[in-house]
This record gives sequence, C-alpha cells and structure tokens, in this order.
Amino acid sequence: MKKKLVSGLLCAAMSVSLLAGCGSDPTANKASSAPAASSAVASEAPASTAAASTAAASTTAAAGGKVGVAMPTKDLQRWNQDGSNMQKQLEAAGYTVDLQYANNDVATQVSQIENMIANGDQILVVASIDGSSLGTVLAQAKEQNIPVIAYDRLIMDTDAVSYYATFDNYKVGTTQGQYIIDQLDLTNQKGPFNLEIFTGDPADNNAQFFYSGAMDLLQPYVDNGTLVVKSGQTKFADVATANWSTETAQSRMENIISSYYADGTNIDAVLCSNDSTALGVENALEGAYNGEWPIITGQDCDIANVKNMIADKQSMSVFKDIRKRAEQVVKMVGQVMSGSDVEVNDTKSYDNGKGIVPTFLCDPEFADKSNYKELLIDSGYYTDADLQ
Repeated sequence: MKKKLVSGLLCAAMSVSLLAGCGSDPTANKASSAPAASSAVASEAPASTAAASTAAASTTAAAGGKVGVAMPTKDLQRWNQDGSNMQKQLEAAGYTVDLQYANNDVATQVSQIENMIANGDQILVVASIDGSSLGTVLAQAKEQNIPVIAYDRLIMDTDAVSYYATFDNYKVGTTQGQYIIDQLDLTNQKGPFNLEIFTGDPADNNAQFFYSGAMDLLQPYVDNGTLVVKSGQTKFADVATANWSTETAQSRMENIISSYYADGTNIDAVLCSNDSTALGVENALEGAYNGEWPIITGQDCDIANVKNMIADKQSMSVFKDIRKRAEQVVKMVGQVMSGSDVEVNDTKSYDNGKGIVPTFLCDPEFADKSNYKELLIDSGYYTDADLQ
C-alpha cells in the first residue's frame, strides 16, 4: 500500500486555507439553515477591527449583569476548557457568572436552566446535551425576555434561541476528508484502500456536520471502489458514537478489528470526527491490531491526542481555539445586554426547525506534528509541560 508522507508543502497549504480565528466565509459552510432572528439586530458581515473594538467597549459598558452558562459535562477535556474560558472572560468583563455542568444528563441540564431563570440570570449561554430537549425550559426564558445564545451546538425546535456561536463544523469535516484524500493520493491511486468511519453523538447536531463534510468528499471514492469500508458501516446511524465516548469508540473498533482485520489486513485510514473517538480507536489498535498503522483524523487537539500526534499514533487533528469563541460570545453578550447590533457572519445556514438562527462562525485550523508547537505552545494554549 502506498501512502504519501505529510509534506511541508501540504501542511503549509492546509494551514493557509484554514486561517486562524473567527469570521469564516459562510459560503464554505454546507449547513442546513438557521432559526428565526430575535428582536436584536444582526449584522450581515464579519466585523472589522474597529467594529470589534466597539463591541468590546459595548461589552464593558454593559458589564455588571448575571450570565447563566450551561455546559454538558466535565467528562471531556474540551468542555472543562470551554467552561473555564467562558467564565474567566465574562468575569473579566465585569459579569457575574452562573456556570453549571450537567454530567451529560438532560434532566439535570433542564433543572439547571430552570434555576438560572428563577435566580434572575439576564442572559443564557447554553451548550446543549441534546439539541432537541430544551424547548420547554427555553420557552420559560423567552416568556421572561431572557435572550439565549446557543453555544457550540445548535438548539433545535424552539424559537427561543436568539443567536448561535460555533465553529464552521462542515469545514472541520472537509478538512478531515481532504486530508485522507491527499495522504492516500486518491486522485491518482486506484486502491483499494480500507477505510473505517467514526463520528459523534447523534443528539449533537454538529456530528452530522462533521460527517457530512467528510463524506461529501470521500463518498465518491467509496462508490467507485477506491475506498472500501470492510465493516459495511457507512451510514451516520451506524458510525455515530453516543456521548462521543472514548470507551464506546474503542469497543466498536475492537469488534471491527476482530471481525474484519484479524488476519492482518491493513486498515489504511480511520475517519474520526473528534479526538475522544480517535483515542478510542487508537487504544483498540494498540491492543488488537497487527497491520500497518493507519491514517487517523481527529478534532479538538486534546492533550492525549497531541501526545499521540507527536508519537505518530494520530495523523492530524483540527484545532478550534475556544478562547476565540469565548471572546466572541462575551462580545455578543455585551451587545445583547446593551441593545447594540449583534455581530454575526452567517444569517442563512443554521435552521433549527423554527427558523434561521443568526450565527457567528469561527474558523477551525489544521494541526499535525509539524505545526502543533506554533498553534498550541506558542499561542499559550498549552505549555511544553502539558505535552510531556
């Protein structure tokens, strides 16, 4: 099997195409559509530097309110970082922060949001566990004129969502899919190459975006036989991973190995939508696989996965700098609280079943062994000690 090594030229090209920070071109995002705009006014285009300064000033001027922040769980590293970054930046802007984690339990999250409303929180930032489970409780927020910003995951089937702040998750998937195409040189090689697929929680709408972005690029190669999925598991329902669980991904990969690759047949690539599923796949491969180590994709640049990239056990990840998204949400909170126009850059793509939700998209960034120091260490996201 012929694999192309990652070249400096490829990394440079991908790094340029995935510019750091917030404000991507929404035309690159192949999302569904978005919810009804709230009464606040949404701007059509990404803000300039001057506008960003104005937004920061608005945030400071509006400071002093109480913000409820509802996070899904502490079980994954990324949610701990999301919550702590959000709290730090909101408090620095002068807000009182009511930060709650729901242990991946929908009833707990509903109760926490009810308490936020009852306790006088003036705006809610919600990263939902199940995007379709919060309609009733958020209707209470709307009745009391409490704005809601959906964070990371779009909240579905409710008109109570005012805004949405996330990364361009379709682009995350296309980045992963294009990486596999380039590394296996699928445009020139006939294969067949063996591929297996892992995506995330079916209750998380982002999982569908990741999957769609990747499979829109990879499916033609599956259809023409260049890529072969020996397990036969290609549909979203078959490759979804409940709660993005490392253990669930590991168990499924162990079953795939024992059923289809026990004779030493090579797995050429494993499409993993995020780092927690990638870690499960890597654990399974280390324990039960005798073939050549495959290409493995990921997302989030979790510490364990960056270590695996350094050790050549994971090929790449997609870095989503949550500090920048938190910064954008703080701006949005300030703009809502002060009655200013709210900065968004996508008013067409995200439909939650009740209408288009005005959205601010941040750009994801390609990461691998060649550039992780620049992205993660030099930027202060991690220290060298974190990755030892």
